[in-house]
Amino acid sequence: MESFVFKNLELLQEERAAEVEETREWRENVSVKKLQQRGVCLLKLQVASQRTGLYGRFIVSFEPRKYEASASLPSNNFGPGDIVGLYDNQGSTSLDQLASGVVTRITQKSITVAFDESSDQLNFNNDSSYKLLKLANDVTYKRLKNALNALSQYHAGPASNLIDVLFGASGPSSPSEIQKSQELYNPCLDDSQKEAVNFALAQKEVAIIHGPPGTGKTTTVVEIILQAVKQGLKVKMKKAQDRGQKVHFRGEIKTLRKELRAREEAATVQILKKASVVLATNTGASDDGPLKLLPDDYFDIVVIDECAQALEASCWIPLMKAPKCILSGDHKQLPPTIISNKAAANGLSLSLMERLIQRYGERVVKMLTVQYRMNNAIMQWASKQMYDGRLVAHEMVAAHLLKDLPGVVSTEETVIPLLLVDTSGCGLPEIDEEDEQSKGNKGEVQIVVKHIQALTEAGVCPKDIAVITPYNLQVQLLRKELSSKYPELEIKSVDGFQGREKEAVVLSLVRSNRRGEVGFLAEDRRTNVAVTRARRHLTVVCDVVTVSTHPFLKSLVDHITEHGEVRTAFEYCDDIVSEHYSHPVLPAEQKKTKDHLVQKSDKGSNSDKSVMVSKVNKDSANHSSQKAEISKKNADLESCKIQKENVISETKEKSTETINVKDNSGKLKDQIMRFIEDNATNKFEFPPSLNSHDRLLVHQIAEELGLEHFSVGENRDRFIVVAKSGFMERQKQLHCQVDQKWVGVPLKQSDCDPQISVENEKEQILVEKEGPQDISSCASQSKLDLKTLHIERMQREQAKREEQARQKQNSTNTASLKSKNKKHGKTKDGLASGTEEDFDALIAATIKADSICAYLKCSGSVRTIGQHCIHCNKHYCLSHHIPEVHGCSAHAKAHARKLISREGVLYAGSSSKDKTLDPVKRAHLQRKLGKKIDQLASQRSAKKESKN
Repeated sequence: MESFVFKNLELLQEERAAEVEETREWRENVSVKKLQQRGVCLLKLQVASQRTGLYGRFIVSFEPRKYEASASLPSNNFGPGDIVGLYDNQGSTSLDQLASGVVTRITQKSITVAFDESSDQLNFNNDSSYKLLKLANDVTYKRLKNALNALSQYHAGPASNLIDVLFGASGPSSPSEIQKSQELYNPCLDDSQKEAVNFALAQKEVAIIHGPPGTGKTTTVVEIILQAVKQGLKVKMKKAQDRGQKVHFRGEIKTLRKELRAREEAATVQILKKASVVLATNTGASDDGPLKLLPDDYFDIVVIDECAQALEASCWIPLMKAPKCILSGDHKQLPPTIISNKAAANGLSLSLMERLIQRYGERVVKMLTVQYRMNNAIMQWASKQMYDGRLVAHEMVAAHLLKDLPGVVSTEETVIPLLLVDTSGCGLPEIDEEDEQSKGNKGEVQIVVKHIQALTEAGVCPKDIAVITPYNLQVQLLRKELSSKYPELEIKSVDGFQGREKEAVVLSLVRSNRRGEVGFLAEDRRTNVAVTRARRHLTVVCDVVTVSTHPFLKSLVDHITEHGEVRTAFEYCDDIVSEHYSHPVLPAEQKKTKDHLVQKSDKGSNSDKSVMVSKVNKDSANHSSQKAEISKKNADLESCKIQKENVISETKEKSTETINVKDNSGKLKDQIMRFIEDNATNKFEFPPSLNSHDRLLVHQIAEELGLEHFSVGENRDRFIVVAKSGFMERQKQLHCQVDQKWVGVPLKQSDCDPQISVENEKEQILVEKEGPQDISSCASQSKLDLKTLHIERMQREQAKREEQARQKQNSTNTASLKSKNKKHGKTKDGLASGTEEDFDALIAATIKADSICAYLKCSGSVRTIGQHCIHCNKHYCLSHHIPEVHGCSAHAKAHARKLISREGVLYAGSSSKDKTLDPVKRAHLQRKLGKKIDQLASQRSAKKESKN
C-alpha cells in the first residue's frame, strides 16, 4: 500500500503538471476561435437567468448571444463538474478572469454554472457579452491527493479488511451462503445475471461484475443494490460527474447565508440518514462534501459502476467508507483518460478493476454473457476478438435490423447489419493541419454524408444515428457538413461515445496513407468501443489497404467481408479517380488474399453476396492520364447511380418488399437458360430497369455458361445483351461490309477482323476468373460494379491512345532528322558507315531539335526564352508552356490535387508554396543585420583602443 500511495502521488503530480501546461499553451498560443472549435471555449454568451443554489452558491445560466429563438451552443466538450473561468468578451488571461465556477448542467441551448461568489460581487449585466473557458480541475487533484494520504494513514476502520484484500496482504474470504430461492425484483434477468447477483451478495470483501457491451451490467447492479437494501444494508453508488444601503444589505445577506447553510446541513443529514442508497461521483464522496455529515461506519457496501474508466486513486475516496465493495465495468474498453503519456506508461492508466482481475482472476469475477444490444453479426466479431467467444445475442436482438423500426422501409442500407465502404485506391488520403494535433479525411466525410442521406431517406430518424470517429479533427469536419442539416444527429469521438448506443452507427477510421500507419487506431480497446455502440446497423468507412496493416483492424475488415456487404467509394463519389498504390505484402499473406478472392468468386450465384473480381491490366497508363480520361467520362458512370436511385424509389413505394439477392440470381439464371434452349433466338436483351447488382449477376452467369455478354447504351437507356457463341462475329462481319453501327456501338477498322474484334470486345467486357493482378489494390473490394469495368476499359483505351501518340511523335522526329540529314547530303547508310563529320552533324541536328518548342505544331526557339514542364520533362515556348495547352492537363490536375490534400491551399500556377521572404520583412531583416554589424564593429574598435 505504501508503495502504491508513493508512486501514485508522483504520477498524479506529473498528470497535474501536464494538464496545467496544456491549459497554459491554450491561453497563450491558440486564438479563442480555435479554442471554441476544439470544444474548450464558448464565446458570445449572455446571461439568461440567475438564482441562489445549495449552500448559497450563485447559479447563472448562459445562452448564445443571438437574436434567433432557436440559437444553440456550438459543439463542445463541457460537462457537469468541469471547472470553468468566466471572462468578458475581450479578456482571456488569468488577470482578466472575473470568476471561476463549476458546470452544473448543459443542454444544446444553455450552460449553467455555479459560482462561490455572491450575486452582488459578480453583478452581471444582461446586455454584456461573456465567454467561458475550460480550466484545469484543481479541486479533483486535491481530493485525489487527500484520499491517497488518508489511505497511507488508515489503521483501523470499516475498510481495514477490504484494504488488505485489495492490496494482497490477505486473500478474499470464503463466500457466505445465499438463499437461491430468493425473490428477484427483476424477474427478466438471465442466468448469467442471476449468478452475478448471487455471487456479489455472497462475497465478503470484493466482487467484480465484468459486463461486456450490451450485457446489462447496470441492470444487474441495480438488482444487487435492491437485494442489499432488502437485507438492511446501506449502499452508495458512483454514477458515471446608495453606498450605505449596500453595506447594510451585504451584512444582512451574510447573516442569512449562515442561517441558510445551517438549515441546509440539517436537512441534508436528515435526508441522508433516511436513505438506504446514496448516489455520488467518486470525488463527490470526499470528506469536504455532504457525506462528511455521516459517521465513518455508516455504509455497508460501496458499489463503483464503470470502475474500469476511473483512476484507482479516485476509487479510494469512497472505498474507505465501507467493509465491502462491488466493482462493475469492462476492462476491455477504454481506460481512464490520461493527458501525460509518461504517467500513463508508468501505470496511472491501470484501473483498480483490471489490477484485481490480474491478481485474483475468477475468484472475484463474474462475467455477464448474454447481450441485449447488438445484432448477432455485429456482436460476433467483438465476442471472438475480446471475450473468448463467450457472448451470446439474446433472441430479441439477434436478428433485428433497421427495416424493423417503425416507418423505415427496406432498402439496400436498411436490410444489412454490416457494411464496409472501402476507399483504398480511390485517391482519398488523410489530411493533417499544422495547428491541429489530429487527423482528418475529407473524402470519408463525403461518403458519410451520402450514407446518412440514404438512411434518413429510408425513414431512419437522425436521433437514432451516431457518427463516430477516433480523431477530433474529423469530428469537426463531419459536424461542419452534417450538424446544420441534421441537428439531432450525434457526431462524437469514440472516447466521448463510450457507454452509449444507437440503432445505426457510422464509423470513419480516417487513416489512409502509403506508409500503412494507423496511429492510435492500434489501441484495440478503442476499436472495440467504436464497433459495439451499434444496435442494428454498423457502417465502417476506411482505407482497407492502410488499416489491414494492423492485425486487429484486419480482423474487423475480414469479419465484415465475410458476414456483411462491401462497397467501394466509387459508388458514393462520382468525382474521385483511381489511385493505385500498395504496401509491402508478405508472399504468404499475398497468396492467402488471392486464394480468398478466388474462393469467393467461385461461389457464383449460389452465394447470398455476389462477388466480381476484375483483372487489372498490367500495361495500363500512368494514373495521372487515367484521371483525366475518367473525369471526362463521368456521364457514362452515372448509370450505376441512377439504377441505384430507381431501386430505392421502387422499394419506398412497396415497403413490404425485401431485396433478396439469392432469388434474383435464380430468376436471372432461369431467363438465360430459357434463352439458350430457344434455338430461334441468337441474342437476348435484358431491360434497362435492372439494378447494378443484378447486372453483375447477369455478367457472371453468362460467363459461366460460355455466352457472349456486353452492355449497350448510355445512362438510363443502358442495358445488357446476352448472345450465343459466334453471334458477335457474324454481326460484325455483316456491318463491316455496309460500314454501319451495330446496336449503338461504334465500329473501328480493326473490328472488321472477326477474331480481333471478338477478342477486343471480350477484353473490354468479360470478367476474368483468375483474380486481380494487383492484389494490394483490389483485395479489399469483394464486391464491385460496372463502374469498375468501365474504368478499366477506359484505362486500356487511354493506354492505346498514348502509345499511338508516342509512336506518331517518334516517327515525326525521325522524319525531321532524316530531312535535315538529307539536306546536308547524308543518308542512312552514310550515317552508319560515314565519317566523323557525319556523326557531328547528327549531334548538331539533335541539339537543334531540342532547342525548338516540343509542341508538335510549333517551331519556335526555346534556347533563349522558354519554360520547362515538370510533368513531361520537355521545353516549350511561352505560347505553349501551360500544361493545359500542350497536353499535360491531367498531370497538372493530379499535381494540384496532391498539393491541396497535403497543404490545404492551392497556390498560383498549381505550384508549391512561395517560400521567398516578403520584401518588407527582407528590408527589416537587412536593417537589423546592419545595426548588428555596426554594433559588433564598434565593440571591436573599442577593444583595440583599450589595448593601445
